[in-house]
Amino acid sequence: MNQRLLAARLYLVTPGNPRAGALNEFLPRVLEAGVDIVQLRDKHLEARPLLELAAVARRRTREFGALFLVNDRVDLAIAAEADGVHVGQQDLSPAEARRQMGPQVVIGLSTHAPQEVLAATSSEADYLAVGPVHATPTKPGRPAVGTELVRFAAEHPAQPFFAIGGIDRGNLERVLAAGASRIAVVRALTEAEDPAAAARWLSEALRNSPPVPHPQEGS
Repeated sequence: MNQRLLAARLYLVTPGNPRAGALNEFLPRVLEAGVDIVQLRDKHLEARPLLELAAVARRRTREFGALFLVNDRVDLAIAAEADGVHVGQQDLSPAEARRQMGPQVVIGLSTHAPQEVLAATSSEADYLAVGPVHATPTKPGRPAVGTELVRFAAEHPAQPFFAIGGIDRGNLERVLAAGASRIAVVRALTEAEDPAAAARWLSEALRNSPPVPHPQEGS
């Protein structure tokens, strides 16, 4: 298991259609402040502009020792020399993603229900995203699952998991109380008045919370 993944607590998913220049300025601020993983996600961009963004994210994450993942697109993840890929329930399977990318990459999988969390235990996924905890415009049409799914994932710790979906400074405590020790965010950083301060606060809150053990961490 990738040790950087096991140590990660704060995971940033980029907003749709970010500009390369803005991303280049934004990422160092939040990476220095505590972001451990950056996922490049854009459902609409063509390959060339997406690769331009990936080049920015790859360079900046390397500077700060963070992991860099691409959403869905294994081909672009390979071209961008990403550390891995994140897939959804209807995307390429984790097993196929690993077959194409190799054994050393990080594979993430979105889960939205208890049966998906359980099914993931026998998959090639290295970590899970669990949510959306709260309704969020970044996942239109996807109903919120609340903290019950977070609690379920914490009680079935086959892989590290990141709670995701509308999590911010105002509701983090409830998410941690449900058993999460890792979160993935978009707007909590990208729409923050001071993204670096927001990242620092979230990172410190996560690292000061009681750790949730996972079998792989002791192996």
